[in-house]
Amino acid sequence: MEENVDPEDAPTCATCGEPVANNPTHRVVTWVEDDAVQARHFCDDDCRDAWDDER
Repeated sequence: MEENVDPEDAPTCATCGEPVANNPTHRVVTWVEDDAVQARHFCDDDCRDAWDDER
């Protein structure tokens, strides 16, 4: 993600829903599903660990 992203334009955390902008602890999980890249963004490792998904 680019630096200095406006929170209104930033992705939201898949766990808590907060904007994930300009955060050094930001985490992303990506995978391919039906020939398309999917991604989920997280505030930090705690939100990533709390994500209720098998990926």
